[in-house]
Amino acid sequence: MSLATPADLPRAFAVAWGAHDARALAGFFAEDADFLSLTGGVAEGRTEIAEVLAGELAGAFARARLVTGKTRIRPIGAEACVLLQRFVLTGIVHADGSDAGRIGAVFCATLALSPTGWQIVAAQFVVEA
Repeated sequence: MSLATPADLPRAFAVAWGAHDARALAGFFAEDADFLSLTGGVAEGRTEIAEVLAGELAGAFARARLVTGKTRIRPIGAEACVLLQRFVLTGIVHADGSDAGRIGAVFCATLALSPTGWQIVAAQFVVEA
């Protein structure tokens, strides 16, 4: 799924995350994209990205929600940009099922304009220190 503008990504990503839809999340990525996930999973390509996200959304993030915070978009010419999005994750669970509280996270994505719209070509989703 391509985006009309890079600014559309944070909300669309949070909505797909809330629906626990790993395929929709992976759809924001280019077919050959690279991804580093919140749990340290590394994925190359949309199929692997969907698999990593499906595993995370079935585990510790099974009840997790994303709340969008500050967004910064830095253009790199007319057809590329870097997006830095702060999120707050709630509903995270420990292995024993207890609530892990909430954490801050940063999603940093490089996006490129394709013939069908904007897509993520590389992204890192990390816990904010």
